[in-house]
Amino acid sequence: MEARHLRYALALADHQHFGRAAEALGIAQPPLSKQIADLEREVGARLFDRTRQGVFPTAAGTAFLDRAQRALAEMASAVTDAQRAARGETGRLRLGFIASALLDPLPGVLARFGRERPDVRLELHEMATSRSTAALVAGELDVAVGLGRPRGRGAENLTSVTIGRDHLTAVVSTAHPYAGRPSVSVAQLRQQHLIVASCDDEPAIGIALSALLGEDSAACHGATVARDVHTIISLAVSGVGVGLGPSRMTAVPRKGAWFCRVTPPARLPDLVLSFATQDRSPVLAAFLDTVRANCPEVGAALDDRLRPEARRCTQRRPVAGR
Repeated sequence: MEARHLRYALALADHQHFGRAAEALGIAQPPLSKQIADLEREVGARLFDRTRQGVFPTAAGTAFLDRAQRALAEMASAVTDAQRAARGETGRLRLGFIASALLDPLPGVLARFGRERPDVRLELHEMATSRSTAALVAGELDVAVGLGRPRGRGAENLTSVTIGRDHLTAVVSTAHPYAGRPSVSVAQLRQQHLIVASCDDEPAIGIALSALLGEDSAACHGATVARDVHTIISLAVSGVGVGLGPSRMTAVPRKGAWFCRVTPPARLPDLVLSFATQDRSPVLAAFLDTVRANCPEVGAALDDRLRPEARRCTQRRPVAGR
């Protein structure tokens, strides 16, 4: 039994005449009569009464047609669902990210992706770069946003692209001696109690600070370790010390905080988006399309890092309703 048999039976029940049903279906009457007869033999029951007044469903036919209508509707829905999944309009995306990425550029990317793909289930996990890299390699995430390019075992199987660049900024309490100053020098920072991100969680930050302040710097070894930029700012406002973080943290409004440039300027590890190179998920392709659209400078770099076959999988797809 095929879908066409169901369509033929429904058309016959609708038109109550073999000739009219055949015309509506775009086929000749004899093949329609034969297909209905074949269907009745397969079902093992007479589905239609042939009378001079017309062709009408029997009790068995009525029961069959009810199910047939639902079956065709389910088949149509299955086709639609498959097409939407192939376009990345449904499914799941698991994203791991560091907190500072929520300052920029993730808000714009996530908002746009949510508008364009409202039926994709986003699973968002705030986590340190070291953890998100491990989760990505293990297949527990689809995308990771962290500081610096992924390191360690399995990193060679990832594709990474820079989505943000930043430089070091200091934050202090408005009661601190540095408050009111536009900048603070590296030499001055070496004399202060510092508040920094965990070197274990963010190894790229640890390397950058060691290079800036010196590997044996007492400021580095005696620093207070904070989980994210929000904690760094809060501890600095509390008078614990001088917080060091990306300049994007100046976008966080906080009463009692004063931000200073660090001189000479010290570039921080890039904010990097990573995913498995061999991942062919349409949802991932759709997310990368959104990153391209929202961060135009990323598109060319992303394509350069993708293998030719992967690039074809992430070509821009039309979004329904746009």
